[in-house]
Amino acid sequence: MQEYSETPKDQEDDDEDTLSLFEHHRIIIDKNQEALRIDKFLMDRLANVTRNKVQNGIKEGFVKVNNESIKANYKVRPEDVITVSFPEPPRNLEVIPEDIPLDIRYEDEDLIILYKEPGMVVHPAHANWTGTLLNALAFRYQGLPENSEGRPALVHRIDKDTSGLLVAAKTSVALTHLAKQFFDHTIERTYYALVWGEPKEPKGTISTYIGRNLKDRRVMQAYPDEEIGKPAVTHYEVLQNLRYISLLKCNLETGRTHQIRAHLQYLGHPLFNDATYGGDKILKGTVFSKYRSFVENCFKIIPRQALHAKSLGFKHPRTGVWMQFDTELPDDFKQVIEKWEHYVKYVD
Repeated sequence: MQEYSETPKDQEDDDEDTLSLFEHHRIIIDKNQEALRIDKFLMDRLANVTRNKVQNGIKEGFVKVNNESIKANYKVRPEDVITVSFPEPPRNLEVIPEDIPLDIRYEDEDLIILYKEPGMVVHPAHANWTGTLLNALAFRYQGLPENSEGRPALVHRIDKDTSGLLVAAKTSVALTHLAKQFFDHTIERTYYALVWGEPKEPKGTISTYIGRNLKDRRVMQAYPDEEIGKPAVTHYEVLQNLRYISLLKCNLETGRTHQIRAHLQYLGHPLFNDATYGGDKILKGTVFSKYRSFVENCFKIIPRQALHAKSLGFKHPRTGVWMQFDTELPDDFKQVIEKWEHYVKYVD
């Protein structure tokens, strides 16, 4: 069993890239844990951590086993109690404007609709203070509405390796109105997802509670009861069945961190090539050399979780008119789907 303290309230965030390493952890080693160097063990368990960071933390006494300081070559043993207390670094609240191209699909005096390519971080955070979408917005626009920390505020975010549409507010009034629509679940958000296998039901709703995985805080997990996590609801529909994988349309009713990724794993159909949630392995089909090679080639074409924020609908914050935006599937999605279509025809 492994136990972690909660993230302080002022550090909570719904973006995968803002998980902070600098917090207290308490880890109880499983009874069946094999001997493993503690630096390697902690690298596998803690988010946003490097070997140097762990080794320096051990050297400086921030890592203890059974209340005693240890060396980096110490090997963890069953039922060891590890405590990690890295000091919190100064918080970098300044968003540095950077001249980064933006793919703007619509803009007026109140809001901006942007298309985010996979690989781009939305919000500056630990290990990603520059090169983000917010840095690009700060360069292009002055006077964007700010949050309580004095940083440009975003209405919502999508994961680093998810592609698709985002809305950003240009005024405080627009920010407030859009944020309330998200809060009231009246924003329409549709994602396309490639998953392993085919869900038993062609249409359905996944309703669980989502919280941090108790063994790995980098991962969110769907829980069946309310003891852990916050309510999360995702509606899905199978659009295309390719025997080994399926194309799903997912509509978010709530907006929890990694919601679709955690929900589809919970359903038993992880996103194709989602390394965090187990989709980067062959989960459907008989594994033989040619098939393995085919799947690995598909992984190379789409080297990320196969998730795309395809459409976005909401009431304009000033006029009240319903606005609907849609985007095409990215090339990596299209190429992988075409390869599976040809493969299925070939094996039939």
